[in-house]
Amino acid sequence: MCGIAGCVDAHGPVSGELLARMAGAVRHRGPDDDGIYRSPDGQAGLAFRRLAIIDLSPAGHQPMTVPGRDCWIVFNGEVYNFGELRAELEALGHAFRSRSDTEVVLHAWLEWGERCVERFIGMFAFAIWDERTRVLFAARDRLGVKPLYYVVESGRLAFGSELKSLVAAGAPTGPLDADALADFLARGYVSAPRTIYRGVRALLPGHTLTWREGAVTVRRYWDPLDFATGPGSRAQADESRLADELDELLRSSIRYRLISDVPLGAFLSGGLDSTLVVALMRAVSGADVRTFTIGFPDARQSEAAAAAAVARHLGTTHLDLTATERDAQDVVPLLPDIFDEPFADSSQIPTYLVSRLTRQYVTVALSGDGGDELFGGYDNYARLARIAPWWRAPRALRAASALPARLLPHGTRRRALEGLASADPLTYAEQVWRLFRRHEAAALVPALRGHVEDSEAGYAARRVTGGRMHPLEAMMLTDLERYLPNDILTKVDRASMAVSLEARVPLLDHRVVEFALGLPLEMRMREGRTKVLLRRVLSRYVPPALTERPKRGFSVPLATWLRGDLRSLTATALAPERLAFFGVLDPAAVANRVARFARGGAGAEGIWALLMLQLWLERHHPEGRVEIA
Repeated sequence: MCGIAGCVDAHGPVSGELLARMAGAVRHRGPDDDGIYRSPDGQAGLAFRRLAIIDLSPAGHQPMTVPGRDCWIVFNGEVYNFGELRAELEALGHAFRSRSDTEVVLHAWLEWGERCVERFIGMFAFAIWDERTRVLFAARDRLGVKPLYYVVESGRLAFGSELKSLVAAGAPTGPLDADALADFLARGYVSAPRTIYRGVRALLPGHTLTWREGAVTVRRYWDPLDFATGPGSRAQADESRLADELDELLRSSIRYRLISDVPLGAFLSGGLDSTLVVALMRAVSGADVRTFTIGFPDARQSEAAAAAAVARHLGTTHLDLTATERDAQDVVPLLPDIFDEPFADSSQIPTYLVSRLTRQYVTVALSGDGGDELFGGYDNYARLARIAPWWRAPRALRAASALPARLLPHGTRRRALEGLASADPLTYAEQVWRLFRRHEAAALVPALRGHVEDSEAGYAARRVTGGRMHPLEAMMLTDLERYLPNDILTKVDRASMAVSLEARVPLLDHRVVEFALGLPLEMRMREGRTKVLLRRVLSRYVPPALTERPKRGFSVPLATWLRGDLRSLTATALAPERLAFFGVLDPAAVANRVARFARGGAGAEGIWALLMLQLWLERHHPEGRVEIA
């Protein structure tokens, strides 16, 4: 796991000093080693920071080349099947000098060109400069576990693992992107390929980028929709056989992700997904496993006891930490630097804390992320399933039934009742489960007045062709493509890499993903029960009594914190004079929101989003007055 960066310019040389700044900006991603390569004419440069995981020797140093072939690579992540690929390449005449997967990736490029990415099992973002053809080729893994940002300007391409590197390279940090701001206020994150800066892009998951003579081409090499348009042969398979198939796929995924030359452990929340990952680690390796969790003082909001019970059953060496309001207060000022963009998933705090705890003992940790999107685990899916039959009723009747919503105070319940008049279940979900509705966002950020937002419902409708997919499946696919990489995986990557910890996600092995997408819906959700097939596999390793309880997720007692130790910080950051100085948030609209919350109203997540946006502005644009376009 590493930090990569680079620049190629059709019109002039790239300085070594600039490359050093780009690498230095992501030192936290790789504290063990660094390196820079400049092409003979100086027009291309690669920069690298290394977190040594596989082949700790100097042979793993990057940027890496193949002698006599004039190709150089910087690589972030892991290609887990590098052993099999290496054997195949050796049979084709390739010779290797190290035991690293990076060298295998470079030889794969030399042998198979751009299509090499289709052979990789893993998480990765990498860039290859081919001096022979004067081409820079970059790629991001299928699910977007590893990030890659880039900016193209007048024949010049700069790229990096984080926005920090591009800012260090002089990338345009203004104007802010109005679409990105609207996205953030709706969902709490910015969706790729947008970034908060109008001139900077994020490479989408499952895509490659090619720079040639100053022009950039982006191509998609993997599309989950190809596997989600019908269950095919699995529609007739019985549940037991499907469970066997999934069990073996997960075991294979875990085996790959246990490959490491440094100590390895796992995050354990006590929920279904992390419990299954740890159980399979024990079953596959037969060795002791170190597990780590974060709890909260209020037992009603903490899964620490459940995680400890699972750890006892599986016989892991378990450590937990109780996150207090004081911990939250200490972490909040770090968040604008860790995340580079406005980011408002409040579980970023415990994710950072558990990563920091884990890094004291191991360098690699396995995580259970991805199970909810693949196997229908979110409560919202179950809620939508319960009310889906309502859309068979005439729209006039549904509109009349929504009228009493006006009598309710502002909040999710009012939105849920109002949403019954929606045209379809996807539109309902998009309207109800969001931080701020369009008119609310426009009131909070005046620059968004009249702005047309790209809705989640519209995105799902465009991706689901011909009406071949159930609305629930469409929601899961949309979450897999947008929420998972832009929120969950961004959170885990930034929080873990901030402390130089590699996080691996075995449930997001693309073979598991393709299998899950091809399942009949009833194997994911049935009669209100979530994760049907995943639960069946888990029951082979852990008694259901240890995991059968209401889903909590990795949530924090946010309202309590915002009314407690974080109240002073919030009041200072969202003070009218501070908001007016930056000119992004409307002071009166924000004051109204804060006052309503202070009186005991709902909306802690919205207050948190406003706080994260304002703290980001304070950190990254201290000069004030930011343009939005």
